[in-house]
Amino acid sequence: MSKNNNYLMYTGAVVLSLLAGTATAKVSPQEAEKLGTSLTPLGAEKAGNADGSIPAWTGGLPTNAGAVDSKGFLADPFADEKPLFTITAQNAAQYKDKLSAGQMAMLARYPDTYKIPVYKTHRTAAVPQNIYALAKVSALNTEGVDGGNGLVGFNDSRYYAFPQPKTGVEVVWNHTTRYRGGNIKRLMTRVQPQANGAFSMVEFEDEISYPAELGEGADKGGNILFYFIQRVTAPSRLAGSVLLVHETIDQVKEPRLAWLYNAGQRRVRRAPQVAYDGPATAADGLATSDNYDMFNGAPDRYEWELVGKKEMYIPYNSYKLDSPNLKYEDILKAGHINQDLTRYELHRVWEVVAKLKPNERHIYATRHMYFDEDSWELAEVDHYDGRGQLWRVGEGHIQQYYHKQVPGYTAETLYDLVAGRYSVVGLKNEEKRSIEFGFKSVAANYTPAALRQAGVR
Repeated sequence: MSKNNNYLMYTGAVVLSLLAGTATAKVSPQEAEKLGTSLTPLGAEKAGNADGSIPAWTGGLPTNAGAVDSKGFLADPFADEKPLFTITAQNAAQYKDKLSAGQMAMLARYPDTYKIPVYKTHRTAAVPQNIYALAKVSALNTEGVDGGNGLVGFNDSRYYAFPQPKTGVEVVWNHTTRYRGGNIKRLMTRVQPQANGAFSMVEFEDEISYPAELGEGADKGGNILFYFIQRVTAPSRLAGSVLLVHETIDQVKEPRLAWLYNAGQRRVRRAPQVAYDGPATAADGLATSDNYDMFNGAPDRYEWELVGKKEMYIPYNSYKLDSPNLKYEDILKAGHINQDLTRYELHRVWEVVAKLKPNERHIYATRHMYFDEDSWELAEVDHYDGRGQLWRVGEGHIQQYYHKQVPGYTAETLYDLVAGRYSVVGLKNEEKRSIEFGFKSVAANYTPAALRQAGVR
């Protein structure tokens, strides 16, 4: 082989290694100026689609879009609307170009009960003005490192890392770094109904807090994205167990730190299994740790392909499903939740395919993901096993918490097509309050030393 060929191979290898280490990049000032003009401030297409079935974004729902009850539950601004049509197993073929493989599989698996009621589209997503400004700061400054597994230039913004994404992993980072309403606390449930619909519930109180919202002593410029605490409050045999997570920005450089307080043993232990495909808390083996929030954690085990954008029927404006007038038994049915209580709309989504890297391990070999362009929330995820078979179907039922300008989830469902069972997390209809936004806390509450005090049995 000639010296020239050796040199070309060497320089090519260097270039490839540099590309792998800086797989994502900030945008130019000229491109960032599109945010808030031709694009929404969070990077979605502001214009509607050609036939008007997706309207233009005009600012999202106002904060006074409906009444807020004494427990914080929101009135449905669209309560008088009726479905435009309903997709069933019988007519699904004519709509398949706007459905995921998972939605088609659910229609086939439960032909008599699973359906998709489609309503008029409302682009309700909105966040506070200062968060829009931070998204532009992110666009101008944030870059990916280590193949997109971590971020640099992100400390001055901390929200929406890549509002104008160019790669699949950038889309994932927008979901991970989206605005959740500052420090939040909620009472909610996790339940895995049996194949006949029978169920028992596990009840939680969980909270997310951000370093910037915690005053003195918080690591505001470091590698912590947020702190997460999850307390089990019922049933009594599980009550008192507490999980603490320090969620890092670059989980390859500094893996997620997690500790678990076991109420029975009165001991705090490190919990490295709370990551990737470790079993999710109280999910009866039907969900992984990284199924929570539809997807969470380090992206390093997958290659992320950005397919592009498409129009799709996704769960949206799910106020009916969140009604405090409902009992859990009204929602939880055999095979899937009560689809009469759901609402789907036509929205543009970012389509991303995650494929497990060679020599990496995960029970999901492929994840086919669809992110709402307006909120960056994951709406649909199809999970495939190592044989390439569709296994589990995730649906994130989105709603705008308009009184606080926060896009969020009403509930997250994960359907196991093989077992005929499912897991649903986030329902709060019978709880004593809805989500509490902007609660006050301090950094000292998120240490292993404080964890034991948080356990109540």
